[in-house]
Amino acid sequence: MPKDYGPISRAIVENLGGIDNITGVTHCMTRLRFVLKDETRANEEAVKAINGVIGVVKQGGQFQVIIGNNVSYAYKEVLKLGNFGEQSEIAKGNIKEKLTLKKVGSNILDALISTMSPLIPAIIGGSMIKLLVMVLNMTNLLPAESSTYIILNSIGDAAFYFLPVMVAVSAAKKFKTNTYLAMAIAGVMVHPAFIDLMAQAAEGTAVTLTILPVSSVKYTYTVIPALCMTWLLSYIERAVDRITPEVTKNFLKPMLIILIAAPIAIVLIGPLGIWIGTAISSAVYFIHGKLGFVAVAIMGALWPLLVMTGMHRVFTPTIITTIAETGMEGMVMPSEIGANLSLGGVSLAVAFKTKNKELRQTAIAAASSAIVAGITEPAMYGVAVRLKRPLVASLITGGVCGALAGIAGPASHSMASPGLFTSVQFIDAANPSSILWLIGIMVLAVVMSFVLTLILGFEDIPEDSVPEDQAQEM
Repeated sequence: MPKDYGPISRAIVENLGGIDNITGVTHCMTRLRFVLKDETRANEEAVKAINGVIGVVKQGGQFQVIIGNNVSYAYKEVLKLGNFGEQSEIAKGNIKEKLTLKKVGSNILDALISTMSPLIPAIIGGSMIKLLVMVLNMTNLLPAESSTYIILNSIGDAAFYFLPVMVAVSAAKKFKTNTYLAMAIAGVMVHPAFIDLMAQAAEGTAVTLTILPVSSVKYTYTVIPALCMTWLLSYIERAVDRITPEVTKNFLKPMLIILIAAPIAIVLIGPLGIWIGTAISSAVYFIHGKLGFVAVAIMGALWPLLVMTGMHRVFTPTIITTIAETGMEGMVMPSEIGANLSLGGVSLAVAFKTKNKELRQTAIAAASSAIVAGITEPAMYGVAVRLKRPLVASLITGGVCGALAGIAGPASHSMASPGLFTSVQFIDAANPSSILWLIGIMVLAVVMSFVLTLILGFEDIPEDSVPEDQAQEM
């Protein structure tokens, strides 16, 4: 049973300036994401000191409180405190603010991260099922022509095939627009008849919407087109609402919205979104192509810092697109191997050396989470950031192991966070030595980070300074 998050949530809200200081609250896999009226009213240090809070991050206009795997329980308690329903403006995390040039970059990243974070469980779940099917097929336990193979592969593939619809749902909450209209428009992108038309267009057949040419675009496995279209839909919906008579709103308003938004989506926004996504992916892998293993090393060294700020989610669309197009991803995912397991290694070192019983419990739990499942935030905030020098050991190890991964060339067939249980995603049936490289990198990450932490040392925490429940796992 999960712990009682009522007192924890009350303490968080109180130290954020009270419920009246909160204009929005949502959550991702591990974090409560608050939007505050006045951030100066928040007591960051007091929030960090609350039992059950792993850490605090301020990013993208949000005050993010890291809870761990049980974040949904804390979220529900916060909603109860303000008597907010899950469809309330507070629960949707909406906030009105002036758009300035200074805010543009931050808002784009925030929109991407906020949209993708809720989808990660479905994406990871689908990825792991596809990996299971792949392994069963590799070991000749499940023939590719069998109905079981086809069904299981379809189960794993569904989250990716219908990704535009999932993105539309998540983005509709972010942009404060009608969820079902967003789903309907995104559904056009994956409708069988429309997909057939796109296949014909790819072969040279002219496809038009009245006099407007429609470019050949494959929308399954994509993120950016649905995200951009849902953002535009939020403006179209408000504009149509203003011009339609009250007595016709129940039938004329939704019809006009769809008739305006859907053509814009398939003629303009969709192709533009694909171009943007392709450009981003091309830029990332152009750097990889030029720098080779050095690019993977740099990514490995920076990865813990990207996770700290939530910026690692920016790479999700690129990873999905690359795996969809090539079947594997060989830069970002391999760089995570050393970075994730190094945080497990530094946590083991802290557990080995500290004289603080509570810190030892925290470190052991964090090490298990990072090494076994690739979930690193307990180790990041409960150990590495808290003690500082272990973070340095992790960054160094991540860089070295990233370089080794870049040289060895393992590639991921999924996007589950690398750890012991998810390492199967890097196995290449055509290259059995890939298993040995993978084991070597993982062992090196744990051992090197463990030794570096002992060499660099850290300032131990007095026995009475660690909250009892700091060992709460993600």
